[in-house]
Amino acid sequence: MNEEVAAKSLDACFEALGDVERRRLLLALVNESSGDGAVALDQLYPDASDVSLHHVHLPKLEALGFIDVDRQQGSVTEGPRLDEIRPLLELLDENRGQLPGGPE
Repeated sequence: MNEEVAAKSLDACFEALGDVERRRLLLALVNESSGDGAVALDQLYPDASDVSLHHVHLPKLEALGFIDVDRQQGSVTEGPRLDEIRPLLELLDENRGQLPGGPE
């Protein structure tokens, strides 16, 4: 991977991690353990009809390739690029108590 491609990939990761709702969703997806690889939006978000969730956060993560959204089922699964951001998510998760702003 050349430096320009690597920089764009890292920029995409930071863009995805730039909001607490997107971090929460990505961490839930990485930590998902039900076996089917899906995260139900209504379990993660009390108000799964939230406008910013459906019109900002989900489209952004989907466009970046980190998630696939099943709007019929109200769930998300791993996108084709989730493995690019997985090491950063695991690092955040492992150090959540030491980061500014609490566990999110």
